[in-house]
Amino acid sequence: MKFLIQEYRGILLSVVIGTTAYLLSGYTSSTFNSILLALLMGILAGNLLSLPENFQSGISLTSGKLLELSILFLAFSINYTHIVRLGLLSFSVLALVVALMLLITYYLAIKVKCPGSTSWLIGFGTAICGSSAIAALAPGVSKSREDVGIAMAVINLFGSLGMIALPLLLVRMDWSTTQLGLLLGGSLHSVGNVAGAGYSVSNEVGEAAITIKLARVALLSPALIFFNFLVNRHEAKNWKQHFILPWYLWSFIGITFLTSFVQIPASFLGLMDTMGKIVLTVGMAAIGLKVSFRKLFVSGRKGVVFGLIVFAVQLSLLALLALLV
Repeated sequence: MKFLIQEYRGILLSVVIGTTAYLLSGYTSSTFNSILLALLMGILAGNLLSLPENFQSGISLTSGKLLELSILFLAFSINYTHIVRLGLLSFSVLALVVALMLLITYYLAIKVKCPGSTSWLIGFGTAICGSSAIAALAPGVSKSREDVGIAMAVINLFGSLGMIALPLLLVRMDWSTTQLGLLLGGSLHSVGNVAGAGYSVSNEVGEAAITIKLARVALLSPALIFFNFLVNRHEAKNWKQHFILPWYLWSFIGITFLTSFVQIPASFLGLMDTMGKIVLTVGMAAIGLKVSFRKLFVSGRKGVVFGLIVFAVQLSLLALLALLV
């Protein structure tokens, strides 16, 4: 109780901003989802208001713990049976692109010298499923909440731009429904982006793209393990340490297996999905409160460039491999 009394100011401010963003998102376009709104509102509040020092520890606590907690709720939306529905060839292409993008992200980040962990988070979010992937990876590879906020902003930017631009380009190409679905479902950042782009082409392309996207989301667990290995492999003294993952990652993996092989009521899964979005939204408000305009300007520019590069590379790989399907 004493602990909450000491931290309540920062926690309460984060909750107010996050809840407001979540409610407002119901009246905005899909481009401005609750996560992006909370981040932007938090950044504005943190930079325009002179927050007393006794707010900071509560804000830090909220930004860290809620990010970890959101992972557990988001795990309920992952189902490995979506992989089976794809077919061997389409899944092989998708898995190859994801694996290549993780490797490219890791090594390209070293060459580009994007500040901190921003590049890893942007690349991982691009490869898998946008904001949710960043939230899952961040506690294991990033000590800076500002990096997380910048990565989230970049991911939402290119996801929205891709949702608008790709359908306009693809309708001019004489590609099959499967090829179009693979390109859209395999490249765009969130399920909302994929649905918006796919169904704007046709219902058939929309369904194919969503199937691809859900299978890509199902690859989040192995991708987390693999990317954590890439980033932290030099710190491990022996091979056993590669399996020493934080409690929330093992819990995340366990929940994904549970939801894939045990019949869980749809109402419960829907509740977990809503709770996950609310928790992540409040966490993003707290992260926004810690992002300075100066850091956003310096790191944000490099993050946008890096995000554009990895998005372009991913599109190129998918377009090349789609010709094989």
